[in-house]
Amino acid sequence: MSKNLTSRAEDYSKWYNELVVKADLAENSAVRGCMVIKPYGYAIWEKMQAELDRMFKETGHQNAYFPIFVPKNLFEAEEKNAEGFAKECAVVTHYRLQSDPDRAGKLRVDPEAKLEEELVVRPTSEAIIWNTYKNWIQSYRDLPILINQWANVVRWEMRTRLFLRTAEFLWQEGHTAHATKQEAIKEAELMNNVYATFVEQFMSIPVIKGIKTESERFAGALETYCIEALMQDGKALQAGTSHFLGQNFAKAFDVKFTNKEGKLDYVWATSWGVSTRLIGALIMTHSDDRGLVLPPKLAPYQVVIVPIYKSEEQFDAISEKANEVIKGLRNLGISCKFDNRTTHRPGAKFAQYELQGVPLRIAIGPKDLENDTVELARRDTLSKQFVAISQLNETVTTLLEEIQDALYKKALNFRDSHITIVDNFEDFKKELETKTGFISAHWDGTAETEQKIKEQTKATIRCIPENNKLEDGVCVYTGKPSKQRVLFAKAY
Repeated sequence: MSKNLTSRAEDYSKWYNELVVKADLAENSAVRGCMVIKPYGYAIWEKMQAELDRMFKETGHQNAYFPIFVPKNLFEAEEKNAEGFAKECAVVTHYRLQSDPDRAGKLRVDPEAKLEEELVVRPTSEAIIWNTYKNWIQSYRDLPILINQWANVVRWEMRTRLFLRTAEFLWQEGHTAHATKQEAIKEAELMNNVYATFVEQFMSIPVIKGIKTESERFAGALETYCIEALMQDGKALQAGTSHFLGQNFAKAFDVKFTNKEGKLDYVWATSWGVSTRLIGALIMTHSDDRGLVLPPKLAPYQVVIVPIYKSEEQFDAISEKANEVIKGLRNLGISCKFDNRTTHRPGAKFAQYELQGVPLRIAIGPKDLENDTVELARRDTLSKQFVAISQLNETVTTLLEEIQDALYKKALNFRDSHITIVDNFEDFKKELETKTGFISAHWDGTAETEQKIKEQTKATIRCIPENNKLEDGVCVYTGKPSKQRVLFAKAY
């Protein structure tokens, strides 16, 4: 496995693309804009999925599954949602192929097998789910409905990048129904907090919680709550969103219920989701020019053991000791791998696991057996130490916690040092081009100003931070009065 990566300083985009492929996370497929997630990359997603699924269930949610196809008339029912996703939709028009009489062995669409109604391949599932909820909800006793689904969605992106933006991607999407506005808002806020907790505690990425401006909201939402993270190149990445949908979808699909007072009312809704884009965030937050750096809680293997030997007799003795070590670590819930391949030299294995970001690497050779020690190497700091096998379980446990915490603190220091307060548009443009990161600036609250700033700088309002401090000021672009600062940034 080759390790020669373009440096981040030389070309950050190229470094990222090379790292995803060389670390065996994913590769482009034969389908334009779609990716193959390889076992090592999928193992990271499985760990993310497991933790998020646990958190969802602890907050009362259940998993279900809905069709990938959405009848076009249902998709069009909520106008803002349909318009918001229209340009990204893939549509099924026919259901059968037939042999082409003019070209042996080739197939063509059977013109007689045209669907009576076209089917949209889901870019998101609000339409099909709310059409289903209509059959589930009659009374306040049927509420709340707290459903999540793990699924794939299709958004026909023109410019794609592995994990960050692909035509098809994996995600989870929660869809909940409530009897009151207050309950729905509380749910949307709760799930945004769940996302923030997951990203900070498991991904070791600090986030800023807030709400989107009207022009940046999810199509069909009355409010979009979000978490924003900052990547090493100074660009922001939206790490998760949670939407208060009001009664828009209930009205579009005529989902009513009898409330406690015996009156008919429309149901209140939320939706929320995160996707495999989080793997992109993980890569860009922590990794370096040597390869991936993974937080222990999400690493497919937290510890890898590499034997160093010359004879078969030495290999057998080291293997016996390695298996003892693995048994002890696994009993503590630590995921381990013993790389006993005879087709690769130790140096090649070291390079592979450095590239793949395994948090801790243990090397065991003949002298280690004599001394009853192992060599322990940290991926994040590249430091090494010799540890007595009798102390190994305790040391590994402590180091994994230290690495998880150290990665968060390093990312937090970077993020905090890249939030710049500016008060005029010249400084705004200068900071975006030189320092990058988040720009904290006053904004006059209009979509027109927001759009002009985006056109001139490519920066968007990432969020209005939660519990934002109110202060009198003037808009950085128009000079009109403003009551609060918002966060701008260039973003993925």
